[in-house]
Amino acid sequence: MSATWVAGIDVGGTFTDLIAIDTQAGEVRLAKVPTTVDNQAYGVLAAIESAGLALTDLGLIVHGTTTTTNAVLERKLAQVGLITTRGFRDVLELGRRTRPTSYGLTGQFVPLIPRELRLEVPERVDADGQVVTPLDEAALAQAVTQLKDAGCEALVIHFLHSYIYPNHEARAEDIARSLWPNQYVTAGHRLLSEYREYERGVTAAVNASVQPILDRYIQRLSDELRARGFVHDLLVMQGNGGTVSASLVAESAVNTVMSGPASGIIAAAASSIAAQVPNVITYDMGGTSSDVGLIRDGVPQVSAELELEYAMPIHVPMVDVHTIGAGGGSIAFITESGMLQVGPRSAGATPGPICYGRGGTEPTITDANLVLGRLNPDKLLGVNKKTSLAEVRERMRECIGQPLGLDAEAAAAAIIRIANDKMASAIRMVSLARGHDPRDFALFPFGGAGPLHAAALARELGIPQLLIPVRPGITNALGCAAADLRHDYVNTINQPLPLLDPAKVTATLEAQIAKGRALLKREGVALESERILHFADMQFQGQSHLLTVQLPSTAITREDLQARFEAAYWERFEVALPEIRAVLVNLHTAVIGQRRALDLAVLGRSAREATLKKAQSSTRAVWFDGRMHETPIYQREQMPLEASFTGPAIIEQLDCTTVIEPGNQVTLDHLGNLRVRV
Repeated sequence: MSATWVAGIDVGGTFTDLIAIDTQAGEVRLAKVPTTVDNQAYGVLAAIESAGLALTDLGLIVHGTTTTTNAVLERKLAQVGLITTRGFRDVLELGRRTRPTSYGLTGQFVPLIPRELRLEVPERVDADGQVVTPLDEAALAQAVTQLKDAGCEALVIHFLHSYIYPNHEARAEDIARSLWPNQYVTAGHRLLSEYREYERGVTAAVNASVQPILDRYIQRLSDELRARGFVHDLLVMQGNGGTVSASLVAESAVNTVMSGPASGIIAAAASSIAAQVPNVITYDMGGTSSDVGLIRDGVPQVSAELELEYAMPIHVPMVDVHTIGAGGGSIAFITESGMLQVGPRSAGATPGPICYGRGGTEPTITDANLVLGRLNPDKLLGVNKKTSLAEVRERMRECIGQPLGLDAEAAAAAIIRIANDKMASAIRMVSLARGHDPRDFALFPFGGAGPLHAAALARELGIPQLLIPVRPGITNALGCAAADLRHDYVNTINQPLPLLDPAKVTATLEAQIAKGRALLKREGVALESERILHFADMQFQGQSHLLTVQLPSTAITREDLQARFEAAYWERFEVALPEIRAVLVNLHTAVIGQRRALDLAVLGRSAREATLKKAQSSTRAVWFDGRMHETPIYQREQMPLEASFTGPAIIEQLDCTTVIEPGNQVTLDHLGNLRVRV
């Protein structure tokens, strides 16, 4: 009962962040340590130690990990075997007849599972769920043994139309588990009871290929925590913005892909609601990449259409983010054609930017910000050996300035401009490209580098206001600490509305609720309440594009479904098509176990006795509008709530630096957020 601390720990590509809140005393502890790439568990333990926390004081740890995302992107995966319906072994390789580059005549694609490890067995069900060919159990057992002998660590069973008739796949799973040497057996319909055999198969293959990796990592971390005295709940962030018990996470390992960006979106939603700014565009810039998302009315946009990379569709619900390779560690270089390019190559945590003193020799976005005076060379985190500003300027001049005929400052400014253009394009992808006017939103920047670039991005896009949270550099960790448990389910119906049986809709949704509640009960985590969300994927007959509409309850009429879809179609396209029938394709349910809400006001309390005069520590020459300006430097922890001033300014704090451009008006609200009028 004395373990009153809740800790959120997020592992990024460069840093591992921790935020811990004492739910009784309101005390806050923070930590930011280098990520231990070889074994992320060591970075997690180092963050806890750096925060001065005893594991016996922690009542709950919520962990966001990049283990599965990195494994897929780097193709460092377990060897997987596939058993499928006879005649369909090549579905994962044929895909959707797309090309890696839209206008290129060449390209390369390597499926997750090689052809020699994709085996077929006699079995066939038609699209109506009728058995055409019974499952050959002897052939199945032989295929399982063959893949086991070939050295496969994980197994996927993926039969045609298992979303509508799962019996064959379930029986095959039972037989396989009796013969397979470990628990890593994935039946596709248990992850995704949805039509499209290609997307369902890839999702199952991703799950199987990361399952052993995630399981071993979580087991190592759990063992280390237990050995040091932690006896309470360990939860893991999922890509849908919810959490799951560490004891169950490996069963659906694919759900943890993109959990890092999801935690940031959840923190942004909680912060924006508390600040009464419900419509925000989120902009998370870390050391390796930038993630952009959109929140309307306090609700993050969720999608099941993620394609992690070319021909890698993962059709499980995930927070909808757009990712680009532009982070603080993104490398700037001159191409063979003499053009300046920034990213997607990154210096990462090792060797990192030049200024980190870890052996980096190529200029990065972080180095450019340092040369322009936006970063304090004496307060950089993660520095092994201090590198002088003169050395960084000289490398900037040699690598970028000299080929372009620029001095060090002009070269650094060019790097920032190109990086900002790339990031502005990413924001347009989640706003303008989807029918949202950026001028109707505030920009919510976070991550270690987000507030460095936010003012310039808002000006470029016409966004009128920045809402910068109290702890931008560890916002993802806050998202972990604030996230609820969440489990999502989907079933394909695929019927035109005039032929739809409403009772089938109700029965499907109620079955999904029952599954979610059973899983919450298995997890055994203390919850305050429960929330159920229902959605329907719909389309006009003959079209392929899906629109998702929210459903008010499990009991819904055909007329209500039609009206909701037509309203969503009009909002998206401003076109009415009353002569075409609507089709209900999929039904979704999200079962959310709501934990006790955190008091976000505790994050800004340290500033209440401060004054703006005390907060100004010095001045520094900073590059704005093509020249250096003598700029006041503020320490954010010393700034009083409700303070107000006009830029230019640099605001420094432990976890990040914020750039305020000349003329921007800044106010601290009652929660400690910076509100910047651009």
